[in-house]
Amino acid sequence: MAIILRLDRMMADRKISLNELAEKVGIANVNLSNIKTGKVSAIRFSTLDAICDVLDCQPGDILEYKREQK
Repeated sequence: MAIILRLDRMMADRKISLNELAEKVGIANVNLSNIKTGKVSAIRFSTLDAICDVLDCQPGDILEYKREQK
């Protein structure tokens, strides 16, 4: 996949745990864990909005596009 999730890096920079972020965002730990590890194919804008609000960051700090080589 060409989209890479960098949530783990942002969480480390902000020194916030998975449990704390999940609670503040209002989603289940398992769902946030799937986002963190890149095991999702989609993310709701409302979830992305809440994550960015809690982490005080921009979507581009969490999402990275890497062109796939052909």
